[in-house]
Amino acid sequence: MVATESISKAPLNRPTVVVLDYGAGNVHSAVRALEEAGAYVILSKDEADVLGADGLVVPGVGAFDAVMKALQQVQAPRMIGRRIAGGRPVLGICVGLQIFFDKGVEHGIETAGMGEWPGTVEKLKADVIPHMGWNTVEPAEGSTLFQGIENERFYFVHSYGVQNWEFEQNSETMNPPQVTWAEHGTRFIAAVENGPLCATQFHPEKSSEAGIALLRNWISTLKVTGRLSQEDSKA
Repeated sequence: MVATESISKAPLNRPTVVVLDYGAGNVHSAVRALEEAGAYVILSKDEADVLGADGLVVPGVGAFDAVMKALQQVQAPRMIGRRIAGGRPVLGICVGLQIFFDKGVEHGIETAGMGEWPGTVEKLKADVIPHMGWNTVEPAEGSTLFQGIENERFYFVHSYGVQNWEFEQNSETMNPPQVTWAEHGTRFIAAVENGPLCATQFHPEKSSEAGIALLRNWISTLKVTGRLSQEDSKA
């Protein structure tokens, strides 16, 4: 059951995760999977909840431009940006991964993303579209998300993805993003782990035991640090 109360009433002995409620498709499977993985879950778009939760999940299905518009309507980019800047964990799922790149191009329409990572979301160069079903991944070395599940398969449903990693890493780069790849006609990014910001192109909530294990790995990184007050959330 999705909790509807404010995080101010959430238990302090379990990580509290807010699933961002901005009109995305069926998010209840994500809520149930997160609960099974050990989190106390709230579906909310309230700023105090979004900023104060131990973890924030940004789901996403459909077209890149439609998702960005829906996020902007609830001022989500600003709230998500504040969380990332403050080192508070965020997990994007499916289009919730794509929106963190520079831009998306679908049906000739170019839409700006949040720009956390350089790169463009484009149609997959594959004979069979959409990429739908189970697939293996190539986890990044030292991945936290894929610890213990490196050889498992995960469930994908998408026609677009990021097929080139454009991050310019040099000797001065501290803790560069960890990139996990998959292949469907072409290689594409299956997941990124970048400090407080993580995201998966596949759906962990639809990936059976492997997906629950991945969510459990992410939840294990969350710290129950106490809830931000209303005044803190407005700072």
